[in-house]
Amino acid sequence: MPVRNATTDLDATEVQALKADSFGRIALMRDGDGLFVRRDLRHVPLWLRLPAWWLARREARGLERVAGLAATPQLLRWDGRRLDRSYMAGAAMYQRPPRGDLAYFRSARRLLQQLHRRGLAHNDLAKEANWLVLDDGAPAIIDFQLATRGSPRAPWMRLLAREDLRHLLKHKRTYCPQFLTPVERRVLKRHSWLREAWFATGKPVYRFVTRKLLKWEDNEGQGPKP
Repeated sequence: MPVRNATTDLDATEVQALKADSFGRIALMRDGDGLFVRRDLRHVPLWLRLPAWWLARREARGLERVAGLAATPQLLRWDGRRLDRSYMAGAAMYQRPPRGDLAYFRSARRLLQQLHRRGLAHNDLAKEANWLVLDDGAPAIIDFQLATRGSPRAPWMRLLAREDLRHLLKHKRTYCPQFLTPVERRVLKRHSWLREAWFATGKPVYRFVTRKLLKWEDNEGQGPKP
């Protein structure tokens, strides 16, 4: 696993706070090598430290799978308390909508295929916040906390990959509906048993935990409310 230079880390300074929730604080940092993003678990409440650590470790393992893959963050360090990843200049999809940009969605689909060939399903691409529009207009994917690793040929991995694709096509339907192909429209209409099971069982539990216990709202990445 990549390890960030200890001396460089001592000189790291925070540039901007990006997000803070019950599972850690995410900030844009700068050191002698430039900008990077840090997820810091040191201020997580005691009763949430185990799930916060589990999610961060899951992200680190997911990032190991995409090492060297362009348009994904690169793991710099994971020491059990802090996860550092490379910084990519851009904006979330909802902040810079790729309206009518067919090239963006073609590139996004190729990126997703590369991800799946490496044996990784993202599992959280319904959130527009997890899709970036880079400064050059190209797509990128971030936030691998819920990613699943496995053989690309395994039936369950192929099912998860299909769900990743469905989420991408839903965004295409929002921003480029005129470019949806007949095959893509059929994919959007087919709901897997996994999706139905999640909405029937997992989703209610997820909403109860996040909204009632943790007191934060997850709006599926659609951006801040006006």
